[in-house]
Amino acid sequence: MRMEEGHSSTSPVSIHDLTVAYHRKPVLWDVDLDIPEGKLIAVVGPNGAGKSTLIKAVMDLVPKASGKVMIYGKPFRKQRKLVAYVPQRESVDWDFPIDALGVVAMGRYGSIGWCKPLRKQDAQIAMDALDRVGMADYARRQISQLSGGQQQRVFLARALAQDSSIYFMDEPFASVDAATEKAIVNVLAELRSTGKTVIVVHHDLQTVREYFDHVILLNMRVVAHGPVDEVFTDENLKKTYGGRLTLLSEAVDRLARH
Repeated sequence: MRMEEGHSSTSPVSIHDLTVAYHRKPVLWDVDLDIPEGKLIAVVGPNGAGKSTLIKAVMDLVPKASGKVMIYGKPFRKQRKLVAYVPQRESVDWDFPIDALGVVAMGRYGSIGWCKPLRKQDAQIAMDALDRVGMADYARRQISQLSGGQQQRVFLARALAQDSSIYFMDEPFASVDAATEKAIVNVLAELRSTGKTVIVVHHDLQTVREYFDHVILLNMRVVAHGPVDEVFTDENLKKTYGGRLTLLSEAVDRLARH
């Protein structure tokens, strides 16, 4: 399939002139970028900037007003197995009667097919994923009985069990304890070391430099994107956050001192 000028068919995610609107009101406007392979990428911007909408539009979870998205040069529907998703914790029904291992095992259905029995090897992959996030001892615990941080780790394990090439994570660090944050950081580093591409909606400006290689600054439009050392500057943050940057002045001052 021919790619538009300026876009690469080898890019894990290539976004072409994407616009998304809710009730005719644009939420994302004319987003056009290629995401680099094998990097940890933060999507940063103020509330209402369209960060979650961006990753949902990539995965066809919300309709596009215009534009298109390609996954390694093909539409998402043809590359679904290459993509894993960790949603916001608040969007999940945690009262659903299932244990932690059952949630993680769902990540294997892309390989075995829905309504087919879980194979022994898939159950082992699910257990290994729980172990990687420090939750193996909670495999048979109902998800409603887990803490918020533990629930987040279970959903991270589900994504790991998919063994995908591209991972989308929507605010995985939001309202988690220090142990969970450390577990997530370790998993991110592990994914990068194996050549995976990870795109994370992230709200904490103070940890962007520490956790990520690449950043997309978004406020309905892409303000800037590229390596953190080049793009994550006080000037670009001011362009991204506008008047709301006064709430983030301490973080910006810290950046300015680097």
